[in-house]
Amino acid sequence: MDSFDLRSAVNAISDVMQNRPLPLRQFDQIYMKAGDMVAQAVFMAKRFDKMRVVFIGDGDSIALSALHLRNLGQIDFGPEHILLLDFDERIVNAATYFADHFKFSEQIEARLYNVFDPMPDDVFHSWDAFYTNPPWGKFNGGESVRVFMERGIEAVREQASGMLVIADSHDIPWTQDVLRDSQRLANDHGFLVSEMIPEQHFYHLDDAPDLKSCACVFRRAMPQIWGTASLPLPDERRLNFYGRENPLRFKYVRELPDLNRGRAPESTYALELL
Repeated sequence: MDSFDLRSAVNAISDVMQNRPLPLRQFDQIYMKAGDMVAQAVFMAKRFDKMRVVFIGDGDSIALSALHLRNLGQIDFGPEHILLLDFDERIVNAATYFADHFKFSEQIEARLYNVFDPMPDDVFHSWDAFYTNPPWGKFNGGESVRVFMERGIEAVREQASGMLVIADSHDIPWTQDVLRDSQRLANDHGFLVSEMIPEQHFYHLDDAPDLKSCACVFRRAMPQIWGTASLPLPDERRLNFYGRENPLRFKYVRELPDLNRGRAPESTYALELL
């Protein structure tokens, strides 16, 4: 692209933000702020240009953001195809609806999946790259991050790439511990860190507004180092998954039928006559 129209890009991202469901804090769903969504969507799209990318969760809607920007002509690069796997049916349905509405449904498929379960056979070791922004693991020593990363690694082929978005604030020690261990996990499975943008993104997080995340890009430099089968998650790895004393115990978040998409639920307001 010869130029990048920031105003038009932010307006495009506002379409995506309007479409995504309200976050469920009990599942550590914390959404990235608009300006950082633009930057991250463009960054992901450029690094994964012409690739088939699997998203292990995507509450932020970075997948939709990148495809929407390209569909509107704001960028001329991006993934060839995206598979979005998420345990929240609201996110899955919102992605399907948005892609259909803006006429790029052939570029993305969204389906229900919980990282507790083995990687589906038709996904296992078959994609070019994975992307994940998992629960950040403050109260489980980063175990939730490792689980999402492992599922992403299971989904990609031998010569593959990956991108992890994870808490990164140099003055918050636990973020540095989890980041170090995540990079070590990637190394253990044949990946090297090829690029990292530290302390890049801000979030709508009332109790920690200054907590930031980084984008860490991996590329596989050694042959596949992984088992031949994907297995269910052991019970001991589910502890404190979404925060202190909040284990992974629900398979799916189901969406209740609502005919008023994009409108305020009637339970959130009352009308008073003149």
